[in-house]
Amino acid sequence: MTDFSMELNEDQLTVQKWVHDFAENVIRPAAHEWDEREETPWPIIEEAAQNGLYSFDFIAQCFADPTGLTLPVAAEELSWGDAGIALALLGSSLGLAGIAGNGTPEQLMEWGPQCYGTPDKIQTAAFCVSEPDAGSDVSSLRTRAVYDEAKDEWVINGTKTWITNGGMADVHVVVAAVDPELGSRGQASFVCPPGTPGLSQGQKFSKMGIRASHTAEVIFDDVRVPGHCLLGGKEKLDAKLARAREGKRSGGQAAMKTFEGSRPTVGAQALGIARAAFEYSLEYAKERKAFGRPIIENQAIAFKLADMRTRIEASRLLVWQASWMGATGKEFDAAQGSMSKLYAGETAVHVTEEAIQILGGYGYVRDYPVERWHRDSKIFTIFEGTSEIQRLIIARSISGVHIR
Repeated sequence: MTDFSMELNEDQLTVQKWVHDFAENVIRPAAHEWDEREETPWPIIEEAAQNGLYSFDFIAQCFADPTGLTLPVAAEELSWGDAGIALALLGSSLGLAGIAGNGTPEQLMEWGPQCYGTPDKIQTAAFCVSEPDAGSDVSSLRTRAVYDEAKDEWVINGTKTWITNGGMADVHVVVAAVDPELGSRGQASFVCPPGTPGLSQGQKFSKMGIRASHTAEVIFDDVRVPGHCLLGGKEKLDAKLARAREGKRSGGQAAMKTFEGSRPTVGAQALGIARAAFEYSLEYAKERKAFGRPIIENQAIAFKLADMRTRIEASRLLVWQASWMGATGKEFDAAQGSMSKLYAGETAVHVTEEAIQILGGYGYVRDYPVERWHRDSKIFTIFEGTSEIQRLIIARSISGVHIR
């Protein structure tokens, strides 16, 4: 097992600088424009694809890192540039994670590259779980997949909501109920290939933050996918369902396997926002003068900055630890993945709010970036498991009690 270390190796430092330079020179100068436009920043995605940052090969390199730190390091730097654009670049990785977490190696190699396409033909992916009546309660999904044995096809019907890249993606990974009576244990994941008939985009949402990231409903109307698009294969699914019907452990929920692995990366994105806000407000406090001296000389301001930096460092420790545990196969014995996402997400909200307070009126207007960072931060206490759900997962893990 790879030892845990806070010292990045040469390859990780190279990636960190490469991504930071892209965030500083390409993403950050364009952040305000794409926030105002509320559109997918295709020119930036195209540039990222040309230099290899938006590619299956780069994400595969991150996943292959035995320490697990390359992906959170890259995610933090991208989000430091802008969280909305970062999510536009990283959103396909959630669809990829759904394939990697539930599919076979052969399915990963078939569909993984199609989540990104090529620099000449860019593609995107989406992971479809949440529904209008099933957000935190994943066990109540109503989207249904029924097997047509005569044609060896699965027929999918239902509506998904709050989906990153939803409807516009080339590859959709959807979690659906195959045996509703079994709740979350009766669910499976499917790949919907590009151009699948019956799959369409519903409402596109106008959001408070991360506006450069496309979020929409996805409608499945008698969508038919070939049998080989069932992630993991039918034999594995049948065995899982049989165990569930006998009251035995069935191997976990299809959606939860993806979320468990992605939460530290989501925490890293929140960390990037917090770091950006901290750095900006620190420099402002050194330059801004009131009552004849820089405001940082006042304890009221200096102590805020001290607490902001402390929470950022603690968040990074949690994110890196959870990322390392996931990569090395170490059990999350205290829900460390949820801890990292919970603490980093709430830190981003706290730090950006404090940044606004330090800037005063300037922090509240769009001429300065801190109000955008605050708007962007809030989603990190909501998506991929709300803060309340993270606390529930942690409490159950540390107590062994089925807390409701």
